[in-house]
Amino acid sequence: MGLFDFMMVEIAMDLGTANTLIIYNGKIVVDSPSIVARDIRNGKIIAVGKEASLMQGKTHENIKTIRPLKDGVIADFDASEKMINWFIKNIPELKRNFFTPALRMVVCIPSGITEVEMRAVKESCERVNGKEVFLIHEPMAAAIGIGLDVMLPKGNVIVDIGGGTTEIAVIALGGIICDSSLKIAGDVFTSDILYYMRTHHNLYIGDATAEIIKIDVGAAIEELEDAPDDITVRGRDLLTGKPKEVKVSYREIARALDKSIQRIEDALMVTLSITPPELAADIYNTGLYLAGGGALLRGLDKRLSQKTDLPVFIAEDPLRAVVRGTGIVLKDISKYQSVLIK
Repeated sequence: MGLFDFMMVEIAMDLGTANTLIIYNGKIVVDSPSIVARDIRNGKIIAVGKEASLMQGKTHENIKTIRPLKDGVIADFDASEKMINWFIKNIPELKRNFFTPALRMVVCIPSGITEVEMRAVKESCERVNGKEVFLIHEPMAAAIGIGLDVMLPKGNVIVDIGGGTTEIAVIALGGIICDSSLKIAGDVFTSDILYYMRTHHNLYIGDATAEIIKIDVGAAIEELEDAPDDITVRGRDLLTGKPKEVKVSYREIARALDKSIQRIEDALMVTLSITPPELAADIYNTGLYLAGGGALLRGLDKRLSQKTDLPVFIAEDPLRAVVRGTGIVLKDISKYQSVLIK
């Protein structure tokens, strides 16, 4: 503890492929898409977050929209640094400060990340005035955010389906016993929908439209009790080049996503098969916990339950489970020292 600790500002950040969330003073102050719009002529960032996402697919040649994170890791160092800086500067409480405060940050990262990728995240945070930067694995943060006591000698399985990666981890005694990280998650689901619309309806749509389809009628199984209404999708006809619209049902989307969900199921089965027997006995009682945006896919809990013969629970507000856990760790860094990555 130094003399200037009272000037240190503490923030918890979930730097996600699709969305970035920041907690300051126990409240979520930033919840914005991880996207920036850059003017190619001078390299200046002209919009960040929600503003930039509205420009996606509608830009002219001088403006380019960039997603600085790909598969949960930094793909564009310069854009990610500017994006983090912009988000932090726009925290309402910090806007009033005349100088940029020193930051104590807890940032979550995918469990399958390499040393180089980890260093990129840390350096990005240090360059926006992060004096103390702690890193935590996403499944661990999700488990804490869900409300599990990760320090107990008891096994829990977390399946965190984000935008870029799906993290599957068996957690006990404040550590990850075995895990699997695969690059199949929300972004791949969006690509599956784009491909399905092109091949089955001859309709060319953009990423933003595919995202809306996923949210409105996305499903993991073809038989839902509480089925959503069909959605009207507009795009360009690949044969005539004219704009056209088609109706799409949740059953079609379930078929479109089937292969990707199968690969998540396979990774989950592999993780369960290498779990030590004592923890497997715990998991039989505790079941699986789903977090991340992918947990909102209709019928996914039912499908995973049928595959594993285990009860499956969806986290309350799964989109924010990871950042909530990161915020809890930030409040009590000394207690959670063992879960942070050195």
